[in-house]
Amino acid sequence: MDERLQKIMATWGIASRRQAEQMILAKRVRVNGNIAHLGQKANPSCDCIEVDGKPIKPSHRPVPIYLLLNKPTGVETTCAEPSGRRSVLDLLPRQLRMGQGVHPVGRLDADSTGALLLTNDGELTFRLTHPRHHIPKTYEVWVEGHPPESVLKAWRQGIILSGRKTLPAQVRRLQPRTDSQTLLEVILFEGRNRQIRKVAEQLGYPVVKLHRRAIGSIQLNPPGEPELPPGCYRPLTPSEMQFLRSAGQSLASICQKSSQSYI
Repeated sequence: MDERLQKIMATWGIASRRQAEQMILAKRVRVNGNIAHLGQKANPSCDCIEVDGKPIKPSHRPVPIYLLLNKPTGVETTCAEPSGRRSVLDLLPRQLRMGQGVHPVGRLDADSTGALLLTNDGELTFRLTHPRHHIPKTYEVWVEGHPPESVLKAWRQGIILSGRKTLPAQVRRLQPRTDSQTLLEVILFEGRNRQIRKVAEQLGYPVVKLHRRAIGSIQLNPPGEPELPPGCYRPLTPSEMQFLRSAGQSLASICQKSSQSYI
């Protein structure tokens, strides 16, 4: 069956869909000896697909990998960092970071810490990072000053960023950290670039420290368990895998219905 090249590459763990698109645009992908173009379809069972001159086959598909990493500060959420700074893949052993197609799902700023998913399931990555997907993400946020309830209420209701209002968020005060800073819990249902930092800055209470504690039901410190140490990772549990699959399948259904409405 013919499928788009970027979907084939994502399904086989070569790259995420977005990374595959960049590889196609960079002319690194060929189909039957010809340079591929974005949007091109192929049949893996009969077409010869090459990436960087090497044929890829279903038998080359690596074992699916699903990890939770506690990202430390100063580490970039990329597969490779040309600036010389460490990337999240540098925290994995060689057998996981080389030739497995493992990549981060979404982003965390270099200055932010906490829960980050890593996988070689490019199709799942595409679904989980789709703009229509609203998996709640829980953060501990230290801000300068002591924002009053009126400010927290405005944050909960949504703030205009770059001409577009943010989705409603859950925001509550946990405790003052010092005489000059406050610790908040913020639960987001969308993932705009540096969203928490931008909202806090706009409200007049800049972020001092930001730590992501959970992605949906996937937690750095599950009940009764110690928190995963910074820079360490663990495989997802069966229940966490079920959560991700259910979330991905629900979005796939939404996307399919949306595409059918245009036929």
